[in-house]
Amino acid sequence: MRFRPCIDIHNGKVKQIVGGSLLDQENQAKENFVSEQDAAYYASIYKKDNLKGGHIILLNSSDSEYYKADCMQAESALAAYPKGLQIGGGITDQNAEYFLNLGATHVIVTSFVFKDGRIHYDNLERLVRVIGKDKLVLDLSCRRKDGEYYIVTDRWQKFTNVKINKDTLDSLSQYCSEFLVHAVDVEGRASGIEEGLAAFLGEWKGIPITYAGGVGNFEDLENLKKLGKNRLDVTIGSALDLFGGPMQYLEVVNRLRY
Repeated sequence: MRFRPCIDIHNGKVKQIVGGSLLDQENQAKENFVSEQDAAYYASIYKKDNLKGGHIILLNSSDSEYYKADCMQAESALAAYPKGLQIGGGITDQNAEYFLNLGATHVIVTSFVFKDGRIHYDNLERLVRVIGKDKLVLDLSCRRKDGEYYIVTDRWQKFTNVKINKDTLDSLSQYCSEFLVHAVDVEGRASGIEEGLAAFLGEWKGIPITYAGGVGNFEDLENLKKLGKNRLDVTIGSALDLFGGPMQYLEVVNRLRY
């Protein structure tokens, strides 16, 4: 299990938020932490510690008045750590190459592929034609409903009809190089991981998966490692001391180095 660091940007600032609180209306979100530092500051830390495969997430919608400010922050981070970070948020076949040319290693996509309640394979295939599957990460952000996990879109507010199951993972893995899975109901709460989701993902033997959501302490980290059978990488946000939490960043880095 590797540590995949993150830089979440909302309203032009680096933040940690409660995932399910994110709304397009008036660009609202319940905030856990708002940094006085810019995105380049965090990218420089990750570069110094040679952490690969972290991600930048632009949390505003692409038509938000703040999206340009989010992009400016992201551009500064990619300049500070070229070829070290992935980027997601508002990515389509029209702008994917732009972010890759700025220095992102991969683009992360959700709503362009998952919308109107279903998978748009035409959009997915267009993305693959433009950038290739090796540079595409699919974000399978999900929430629990009726005992199962469904992919959600539009700032994690809208359920699709796409379940997180073996068939879904098998099918979608033909189009991308990695999955990023946000457990939205615990995202930003540092209250413990989604154990059922982690255990399921740990059983699947396909492309790399990064799990995000709910890690609040080192016990949670060990639990994820056990349930995920050491196959899952992990992102830690609100619980990290870089973002005002109790978990020491350097201890996380040292524990999860290969």
